[in-house]
This record gives sequence, structure tokens and C-alpha cells, in this order.
Amino acid sequence: MFLLTVLKQALTITVFVLVMMIVIEYITVRFKGIKNKKLPSNPYFQILFAVFMGLIPGCLGTYAVVSMYIHGTISLAALTAAFIASSGDEAFIMFSMIPETVVKLTVIILFTAVITGVIVHFISRGRMYKGKSAAHKFIHQDEPKCLSHNFKTLPSQLKHIIWQRAVIIIFGAGFLAVLLFFGDGHEHGFHIIENTDSNITHEEWGWERIIFFVVTVIGLFMAFTVTDHFLKKHLWAHVIKKHFLRLLLWTFSAFFILHFLNEYMDVKEIIKGNVYIVLLIAAIVGMIPESGPHIIFISMFAAGLIPFPVLLTNSIVQDGHGSIPLLAESGKSFILVKLINFVAGLSLGYILLILS
Repeated sequence: MFLLTVLKQALTITVFVLVMMIVIEYITVRFKGIKNKKLPSNPYFQILFAVFMGLIPGCLGTYAVVSMYIHGTISLAALTAAFIASSGDEAFIMFSMIPETVVKLTVIILFTAVITGVIVHFISRGRMYKGKSAAHKFIHQDEPKCLSHNFKTLPSQLKHIIWQRAVIIIFGAGFLAVLLFFGDGHEHGFHIIENTDSNITHEEWGWERIIFFVVTVIGLFMAFTVTDHFLKKHLWAHVIKKHFLRLLLWTFSAFFILHFLNEYMDVKEIIKGNVYIVLLIAAIVGMIPESGPHIIFISMFAAGLIPFPVLLTNSIVQDGHGSIPLLAESGKSFILVKLINFVAGLSLGYILLILS
């Protein structure tokens, strides 16, 4: 029963996150991705542009900024700002588990990214990358034959439905049914441990449940209407196949650990007595260039076990796996940017803890 409960929680989060990823993937390819064009040389414009790209959920925006950096299009300051702004795939997790916190978190991260970017610009004097500038292909390029939808072929596609489309539709419809007839999932899926400080009920159609419903409907519409090629190459290969198992395993692991710890010890009191150490751990884990380990901090915050500054610090330092292409191209740039983000995240976290 215990494992089934944890699995249901992890599966609920995973399905919703994948639906959001499908929507982002559709928008990205529908509008032909982000081309590697020259930006205006104004350093402040570049920083603002990079922050906007970093705030895009997932790793597309960060990949684009890395590509621009290694091709000498943007500066180190803009790259640093983008990495602070980015939370990688964890942004989708936060939207599903703590949507009421995302707005506050995003605003603080936005200002932190811009301010840090400006400081780095003055210190580095607009430093640009001078490496080998390999022609990486991290983002979608124009694909004339890749149509997102073709309503003329829609009847034939549904009549001779491919198994990938059927799987996506079944899971999407199942999640929609849960939203409509079995509550919004908060009671058993999104709040991992009961937070006694909260008096909020989720029986009615609040704004959170409405967001889940709208995103799921949009995702289902796309699953029904996109072409077979688009669905197999982008929605299935780029989203489902690449992220489903990894996301499910990391989410299941985070929920399992929290359930296990809460069963045998007073986790909240332990963390409360060692909150500065936990903050340091959150910053260190944020250095890992991978989506997954950071889910534990989102889960702990959703359960009321850690304060907001710990979540903020981890979100500032980490960027999912968006920094992996930079690591492959320039280990020196990777280490420098991650260290700057580490200092920025840890400093702000400590200040907020002291003031709280």
C-alpha cells in the first residue's frame, strides 16, 4: 500500500509535467525554434534577453543561450544571468506541486539574475567566449517538412492511429478524468506530507486546478491534431521517451525518501535545528548539471519541511541539465559560471534566513 501510494503520487506529477513539456515542445517547433541570430551588442539588452530565455521552463532557452555564447553572440555576463534564471525541467515540477510559490520565486530569481549579470559585466568587462566555437545543434532548426499539424490528413491519422498517439491520448485523458471526477490531486499527489500550517482546501475549482485542466486540454488537442511525423519525432522522441522514465524515477525516489524519513523521525525539527547546513547542501546539490536531484527540495518545501530561502538557493544555483552543453564545450566557463551562481544563491539564501 505504501509503495502504491508513492507510485501514484509520482505518476500523477510525471504525467502533468510531461503534458506541460509537450505544450512547450509544440510551441517551440511550431514557431521554428530559436535561430542563432546576432543580437544587439548592448550588454544590458543581452542580459535581459538571456534572463527571459532562462525563465522558459525546460532547457530549450538555456541551450539557446549556450549556443549563442560559444558562437560569440552573447557575453559571459548574459550567460551567467541565464543560468541563474533557469530551473530546467524542475520548473515544470514546481508548477505542478507549488504553483502558488512559482510567481514569487520567479520574480526574485529574475531580479537576482539581472543584478548578478550586470555585476559580472562590469567585472569581466564584457568578456566573450574565445574557444573553438563548435557548431552545436542544441535547438530545433527550421524543418520545412516537419508540419505541426495538417487537418487534411487528420481523419486518416485517427482512423489508422499509431500506438504512440494512442498512449499519449490515454494518459492525457486519464489525467483529465482525475481532475474532473476525483479532485485536483492535491490531497494525495502534490502534498507529500500533510502540512498542518495550511488550512487551504482543494475541493473547489481554484485557480491551480483550472491551470491543470487548461494545460491538459491543450496537450490533448495537440495529441489529437499533430501529424504522425511531428508526434513521433518531437512529442514522443524528444519528450516522452527522453524524460518519462527519468522523471518518474527521480520523483518516486524523492517521495519515497520523504515518506520514509517522516515515518521514523521528526524531519521538520531536525531541519529547523540545522537549517544553515541544509541551505549549504541545497547550494552544493544545485551545482550538479542534471535534472532530478533538485526535486527533493521542491518536495520538501511542498511538505512544509524547509523554508523558502532553501528552495530559492537551490533554484538559483541549479539549471537542470541546461549547462551540460557548456561543460562539453568549455569546462572553464562551466566552472566559472556555476561558482558565480553558487555564491549568488548561497548569499541571498543566508540573507533571507537571517531576516526571516
